[in-house]
Amino acid sequence: MPNETSLRGGEKKIQDWISLACGVLLFISPWPLGFVFDVRAAITVWVGGVVIAAIAVAALVQFAEWEAWALLVAGLATAASPWALGFYVLHRGLAVCVVLGLIVALASAAKIWSLRHPAAIARR
Repeated sequence: MPNETSLRGGEKKIQDWISLACGVLLFISPWPLGFVFDVRAAITVWVGGVVIAAIAVAALVQFAEWEAWALLVAGLATAASPWALGFYVLHRGLAVCVVLGLIVALASAAKIWSLRHPAAIARR
């Protein structure tokens, strides 16, 4: 099973830093974007932000492959949450969930791919 030691220095944790930044942005987004009073949207981004940031911090402290998979699931769940929870008509909430959720999912997918295909990283 490939592990993180097959990755070079900066590539080891950049996806986790991206996920942490997205988690923080997701958490604070209701205030500057003005949807703090829409309870479903606000609670969704607060919970999603905390979950994503916590998993990203755990991955930064000590890597385990399950963390990358958990971030992928959390990112996709965040991106789908406006439709699942019915606040898709709130355009700012929809945009922040979809954009930041997909960024987290793509960063996690890239990390999973790099773990599963270390030869592709070594060729660079």
